[in-house]
Amino acid sequence: MNKLIAILWMLIVLISLNAFAQDTSDVAKKEDIEEVKISGYIQAQFQSADTAGIISYAGGNFPANVKSRFQVRRGRVKFMYDQDITQYVLQIDITQSGVAIKDAYAMIKEPWLRIFSLTGGVFDRPFGFEISYSSSMRESPERSRLFQTLFPGERELGVKIEATPERDVLSYFNLKAGLFNGVLPNANENDRNKDFIGRVGFLLPFREENLEIDGGFSLYAGKVTNTSKYFYEFDNSSPVKKFKADSSATNLGKSYSRNYYGFDMQLYYDLPIIGGLSIKGEFITGQQPATATYNSFYYPTSSDPKPSLYSRNFNGWYINYIQNIGLYHQFILKYDVFDPNTDVKGSDIGIPGSNITTADIKYSTLGVGWVYHWDANVKFTLYYDIVKNEKVNHTATGALANFTRDLKENVLTMRMQYRF
Repeated sequence: MNKLIAILWMLIVLISLNAFAQDTSDVAKKEDIEEVKISGYIQAQFQSADTAGIISYAGGNFPANVKSRFQVRRGRVKFMYDQDITQYVLQIDITQSGVAIKDAYAMIKEPWLRIFSLTGGVFDRPFGFEISYSSSMRESPERSRLFQTLFPGERELGVKIEATPERDVLSYFNLKAGLFNGVLPNANENDRNKDFIGRVGFLLPFREENLEIDGGFSLYAGKVTNTSKYFYEFDNSSPVKKFKADSSATNLGKSYSRNYYGFDMQLYYDLPIIGGLSIKGEFITGQQPATATYNSFYYPTSSDPKPSLYSRNFNGWYINYIQNIGLYHQFILKYDVFDPNTDVKGSDIGIPGSNITTADIKYSTLGVGWVYHWDANVKFTLYYDIVKNEKVNHTATGALANFTRDLKENVLTMRMQYRF
């Protein structure tokens, strides 16, 4: 990782020095441009769930005995100091739960070719499309279950290089690549590893056909340090599919892979008379280290400093169709699937001795919605999430017994957003 950092720095320096020899006449003038920008948005909403106290990806879990609620889902204020080739950004989120930092970073762009930039601090992980698509612009109220599981909070603490050529055939491509702590955005580093995240993107405009196709390939190459001597891998060789424990003393402090591979694509087409449509989709697969009952982004915590590590093969995807009707209306149809353990199916879950838990259950969500743009600042959203869980083996007991049927976890969201 240290060699990679050195190479990235050398690349910027060499290109910048080469470009400097070509043209430096207007650098001083461009650096004199200064601007302070303040922007933000607030999302006030009401939600109603089928069942009280459900675990929900539609804005967080419902508290026990709570079936409906009012929320300030997001209350963002963003400060940006822009000096043309440098930027300082600070964004905070103010809700009924408190105040939190969302973004805190500095960016500098080389002033000659203006192709490469360097960003350091807390910012969006450069993976896929949905992470960096602003919550104020996104048509569905929340990101898919897949992204909330793999990238909770969207942001990370680290450094990235971005390349955005603007000339010739290279203008159809872009690159983002960085190194990160591999924890949640406001958490300090807790092991000796750094995680690599990168995306190669493309843009294909077909202007005569009123069509544009964008997309990209993403990679997350990280490691997780085991804080116990127990490591569980899935065993398909026995008659009963199960997690098999390795309790070697050398497992304590050993690093295990957290690798994701992703592909995303967005299609935009302007339908005559009716309005623009867009189709957006992503697919991600890989290996996810987590715990027995937890399949989300893993790192040791003070409340659970030595959990046993479970490694799962997973995949997930979503597809989102948005149809504009005139200038004010949008209709949304979204379907997403997250399978945290592709080595099992529902009938395998709940068999005694398998060590398979609720963290291995597959989910799908169908979202149907309507967005009305009141004016340039205000929009209203009506959205309904229909959530389906994989049904487990009928012999399941304990916590798994509830999943022998489909749980009622549907959520209706009514939201008003003001953006400035």
